[in-house]
Amino acid sequence: MPGHKKTPDQLRSARWFAPDDLRAFGHRSRAMQQGYAPVEWQGRPVIAILNTWSEAQPCHMHFKTRVDDVKRGILMAGGFPMELPALSLSESFLKPTTMLYRNMLAMDAEELLRGHPVDGVVLMGGCDKTTPGLLLGATSAGYPAIYLPAGPMLRGNWKGKTLGSGSDAWKYWDERRAGKISDKEWVEVEGGIARSYGTCMTMGTASTMTAIAESIGMTLPGASSIPAADAGHIRMASECGRRIVEMVWEDLTPQKIQTRKAFENAITVAMAMGCSTNAIIHLIAQARRAGQDIGLDDFEIASRKVPVIANVRPSGDTYLMEDFFYAGGLPGLMSRIKEHLHLDVMTVTGKTLGENIAGAEVYNDDVIRTVKDPIYAEGALAVLKGNLAPDGCVIKPSACEPRFLKHTGPAMVFDDYPSMKKAIDDESLDVTADHVLILRNAGPQGGPGMPEWGMLPIPKKLVKQGVRDMVRLSDARMSGTSYGACILHVAPESFIGGPLALVENGDMITLDVDARTINLDISDAEMEKRRAAWKAPERNYERGYGWMFTKHIQQANEGCDFDFLRTDFGAPVKEPVIY
Repeated sequence: MPGHKKTPDQLRSARWFAPDDLRAFGHRSRAMQQGYAPVEWQGRPVIAILNTWSEAQPCHMHFKTRVDDVKRGILMAGGFPMELPALSLSESFLKPTTMLYRNMLAMDAEELLRGHPVDGVVLMGGCDKTTPGLLLGATSAGYPAIYLPAGPMLRGNWKGKTLGSGSDAWKYWDERRAGKISDKEWVEVEGGIARSYGTCMTMGTASTMTAIAESIGMTLPGASSIPAADAGHIRMASECGRRIVEMVWEDLTPQKIQTRKAFENAITVAMAMGCSTNAIIHLIAQARRAGQDIGLDDFEIASRKVPVIANVRPSGDTYLMEDFFYAGGLPGLMSRIKEHLHLDVMTVTGKTLGENIAGAEVYNDDVIRTVKDPIYAEGALAVLKGNLAPDGCVIKPSACEPRFLKHTGPAMVFDDYPSMKKAIDDESLDVTADHVLILRNAGPQGGPGMPEWGMLPIPKKLVKQGVRDMVRLSDARMSGTSYGACILHVAPESFIGGPLALVENGDMITLDVDARTINLDISDAEMEKRRAAWKAPERNYERGYGWMFTKHIQQANEGCDFDFLRTDFGAPVKEPVIY
């Protein structure tokens, strides 16, 4: 094996299978119990395939058979595949929120890899939290890893109109609330908006996070935007299997790929894509697991210099991920922002990012714009700070009405989602389009788990008047497929006494996106008076995983990781003993 850094006796799996002792006898005999002959694993890298397929996961329906394509690639390259089912986090079905369980998947992935005879891993994910969850776990485990994105589903369709996941759900739901869509038509929309397996085909959190995985070097070039139903996706899956075997021999680990420069690239690409607001939380967590101190300031720096050039909904107004793929995909987009990227970083290909995108082209200048003709002159996200969010909050200015980028309005406060939902359907509600709707107790601890409640519905009274956007403020998240003047991730959250907990109905809130400020217009003395009177709400959990979550979850500006999973929390975990 010329050029390879490892020899068969140095494989991690050899600790399980090679020794002439009773414990290794047990490992070998149980492998033979499964029908394998020693020649099938001896001297070969054992490749784990962490498969997040589930019958409660529509985004990953094809993983049940796609895993066979990965295995084919592993066998072709001389590896030994071992499929390990991992926790599947369906954004559609799992309640109260998948964010409550992202770190559980991360722990699942890390411990599955560390505890088994694994030399490298193919990570199969795509639905929102599966990408960061799998990457967090694999990064902490530290073995060679490659990410296989599920791919976006096909375009939606209804009455000849192209439908986009989430974005058009919110749009047509408002039309239904306004009495403009019938029951029959609504069922047709339900059946037409999701026509195949795969993730949301807008630039939501799923496509954002798989693109981020590619931009930090953890996927094959172009892998993040291949539609799930495209034959190219099958070929990519097999190539992942072949490549991970070579990565094991090369000892190409996440630590050698996920440098600070790699994460700066990810932030740059996210801004140019018109990314989901969730990117901030997940990227901070991923970077810190890799030992890189990435924070909100890094996003703010990129936001000021990198324009949005991906004309994909919800920041764009026409195209979807299928169009983005045909237009050149992520390599095409990166080729247009090369001056903002570190091209010398290593990737899973064993080549640099610059080498990977050297021949990339763009085939449709309206889908992937040039930096001189962007759809939004600055980056997709803006970080705001002020007395209402001393540790920061985020807005997606590229997807909201421009008139709200500088706004002052009276607060209308809701302490929980049910009371908010009831009030907004009351057509006698005393509300105007200038109000700032506030939802609190919806953060990491308050939600619990920071649900996607941040896109508060427009009050029905205003919907009927034609209002389709207004300022909404919360410590929650929102779906990456959402749009509007939604200010999210307020930190510290209200549930632990952050300033959002002190807002009263009628208080004036001032927002200035250009100045990057968000403030509650009351005196410092009044703020302190209210803080002294504030009482902490009751805890959500008294036992189980939820109790552990609320005891150890960090705030949004820190990535919502568990404090005990941080890279600097204690000594590195040793390899498991085998006696």
